[in-house]
Amino acid sequence: MRTKSKVKQLQNVAALLLLVLVSACGDSEAQDPEDAGSRADGGNTADGGNTADAGTATAPTLLSNTPLAAATGVPFNDSISATFSEAMDRATLTPSTFTLTAGASAEPVPGTVHYANRKAEFLPAAHLASNTLFTATLTTGARSAAGVALAAPHTWSFTTGSTRVPGVPVNLGTAGDYVILAKSGISTVPTSAVTGNMAVSPAAASYITGFSLTADATNAFATSPQVTGKVYAADYASPTPSNLTTAVGDMELAFTNAAGRAADFTELGTGNIGGMTLTPGVYRWGTAVLIPTDMTLTGSATDVWIFQIAQDLTLSSGTDIVLAGGALPKNVFWQVSGLVDLGTTAHLEGIVLSQTAITLRTGASVNGRLLAQTEVTLDGSTVVQPAP
Repeated sequence: MRTKSKVKQLQNVAALLLLVLVSACGDSEAQDPEDAGSRADGGNTADGGNTADAGTATAPTLLSNTPLAAATGVPFNDSISATFSEAMDRATLTPSTFTLTAGASAEPVPGTVHYANRKAEFLPAAHLASNTLFTATLTTGARSAAGVALAAPHTWSFTTGSTRVPGVPVNLGTAGDYVILAKSGISTVPTSAVTGNMAVSPAAASYITGFSLTADATNAFATSPQVTGKVYAADYASPTPSNLTTAVGDMELAFTNAAGRAADFTELGTGNIGGMTLTPGVYRWGTAVLIPTDMTLTGSATDVWIFQIAQDLTLSSGTDIVLAGGALPKNVFWQVSGLVDLGTTAHLEGIVLSQTAITLRTGASVNGRLLAQTEVTLDGSTVVQPAP
C-alpha cells in the first residue's frame, strides 16, 4: 500500500510540473516579438505615421523670368512674367505680391496679375514708358498650392527701349478644345452646322437644345447630326465633368487675361467702327461697339488683335469682318463684357470671349470660337473652329 501511495504522489508532482511548463511556454509565445506586437510590423512610425512621408512640401522657387535681369532695349509692351518650380496658389499672386516699379524712385506701376500653368504675368494698365528702368519683385507672400511660401523674395530689373513687339495671343488653355463652350446652355433653331467640339458646364445635357443628341455608349459624350465633333455636358460620365470644370476655369482666365492687356488704341470711332481697316494691336472701349458695315483687319499670320469692349458688341445684318494680308482668326480676340449679337447673315472672324450671352441670328456665321459665361444661341447658323 505504501508503494502504491508513493507512486500516486510522484504522478501528482509530475502532472504539476507539466502544467507549469506548459503555462511558461504560453507566456513566452505571447511575448515573442516575431509573432505579436513588433513595432517593425505593427506600430513602426516609418510605415504608419512618419511625418517625413505625410507632410513635407518643398518651398517653390523661380525657374525663369522675363525680361531677363539687366536686359536693355526691352520693348515697352513686352511680357513681364515669372515661371515657378511648382503649381502656385493663384489667390496669393496679386499686385501686392508681384509688383513693378519705375525709376530710381520706385514709382509703383498699376496693373493686374494673371496666373496659369505655373506662370505669373504682370499686366501693366498702360504700356511702359520708353527708356526707363523698371524693377519687378515677387515677395514671399506668394505661396504654392500646398501653402508653402516662396523660398526667397525675387527681384530683377530691366530697361525699356522705344520699340514695340507684336502682341501675344491670349492663352485659352483647355477652353481651346471647344468651338462652342457655355456655362448655362447652348440652343439652336435647326438646322445649324457646327464644326468642332461643343460643351456646357456646369449645366446638364438637357440645357443643350435643338441638336437631337445621341449619347455615346460610354456616356462620356454625345453626337448630333448638326455637329462635326463631340458634344459634352457636366452630367456625362467621367472624366467629362472634371475636364469641363477645368475648361470653364480656363475660359474665365482667358477673359481676364484679354481684359488686362494694355491698350494701343482707346475709344476708336466712339464705338462705331464700321468701314474701318484696323492694324494689329489692343483696342479698348468703355462703351458698346457697333459694326454696321464691313470692317477689315489687315496684318500677318503672327499679328494679334484684341478688342476690349466694356458693353455690347453688335454686328449689323449682312456685315462681314474681313481678314487681309495673311491675318488668322485664331489671333483675333473679342473680349466682351456685355452681349454679343450677330445680325442675320453677319459673319465674324475670331475668338469671342463673352462674359454674358452670344446670339447668332438666322444665317449668321463665325470662323473662330464662341466662349460664353452664360449661353450661346444659334439660328440656322454656321460655326467653324479656326485652323491651328
